[in-house]
Amino acid sequence: MSTQQPTLKSSGVSRRVLPTGWALGGTSVAFMSLYLGAGALTPLLVDYKERFAFAPEMLNVAFAVYAAGFLVAALVFGSLSDHIGRRPVLIGGLIVQLASNVVFLMATDVSAVIAGRIIQGIASGAATAAFTAVMVELAPEKSKRLGAVLGSVSLTGGLALGSLLTGLVLDLTPAAKTVVFVTLIILTVAGLLVAIFSRETGQRIPGALRSLIPRVSVPAVARAEFLSAAPAVAAVWMLAGLSGGLAPNMVRSVFGIDSAFWGGFAGFVAPAVATVIGLVFAKLAARQAMLIGIYAALLGAVAIIGGVFAGSLALMIVGQAISGIGFGACFSAALQILIPLVSTHQRAGIVAAVYIVAYGAFGLPIVVEGQLVTLIGEIPSVVCYTGLTVVLTLISLIAQMRLRQRT
Repeated sequence: MSTQQPTLKSSGVSRRVLPTGWALGGTSVAFMSLYLGAGALTPLLVDYKERFAFAPEMLNVAFAVYAAGFLVAALVFGSLSDHIGRRPVLIGGLIVQLASNVVFLMATDVSAVIAGRIIQGIASGAATAAFTAVMVELAPEKSKRLGAVLGSVSLTGGLALGSLLTGLVLDLTPAAKTVVFVTLIILTVAGLLVAIFSRETGQRIPGALRSLIPRVSVPAVARAEFLSAAPAVAAVWMLAGLSGGLAPNMVRSVFGIDSAFWGGFAGFVAPAVATVIGLVFAKLAARQAMLIGIYAALLGAVAIIGGVFAGSLALMIVGQAISGIGFGACFSAALQILIPLVSTHQRAGIVAAVYIVAYGAFGLPIVVEGQLVTLIGEIPSVVCYTGLTVVLTLISLIAQMRLRQRT
């Protein structure tokens, strides 16, 4: 059997490419590196706050601007790889991610941290759709689901591991920032090499410039379903924001535990559970998954509020784990319900509408919560924030019940 590397020819020049299996594995690691970086900032932001002595509300701003960068990039560049090929978008996204890692490594004040978060969000938003597509396209013909699974695990699993491992490193060494970002730089460079030496799986078709114009629409045929799902989508993304943006700081300020590991663990539990639930619920009917997710988000929010009032970190973490079930079930279920309702040319528009709800809820409420802290204190602010998710889940639950009665 020949062990010769496959080659591709471009303009008469042969170029060695990675075997498909290696390319798929390397691409999943490269994709995970984007979200390892995003997850790493969950406990690191608390460390930056102490190190650079910035105002408490700026912690929330530094967390939330990632969502703004992601959303803008996803809306503008999300379809670009369908026109110019996957590899250019992957390479571009990883170069931008590399820049964000360097900014974080060199950061000396809050403005640098905020700039790094915006750049990080742009990198993830620009490259996520292309990464997801290329992993499905690289997967063996009989195992296309493997590519989708790797995409899901790389995203939420990366967020979870980034938070947990960074929290551990922060407790083990005063050089944690250097350790974390040098490691991420190495992973990103390795990902760039994988992207450069993998075969192109996409096609070049006209319309690249037109694809940069965001298309956001909710066709009438899907409007009732969208309006019933949107509050639940907002709620689970707000709870994800609590896990990644508020919980690590609460470990220290509310529960009095001076441990970066427990701050990282507080950011780890919800995306870790969401990763598992996304796999377990993959074959569950979308409507059933949606209802389970709504109930889980409701129960998780109540448990988080109970943990804050009782001063119990354990109860809050249990609440986060339950809310992770809500996220893993609700978000994918909403897309599974909505996308089949519209025609092919309308799908990008409705997915964009869902993303606006999701990332708007992920970023904006947490900024408002940061402003409330200075007015009414941290515990009341967190309770108001989490209480809003209870209201949103109840609205969605009532709407879902009405839809079921109609059918």
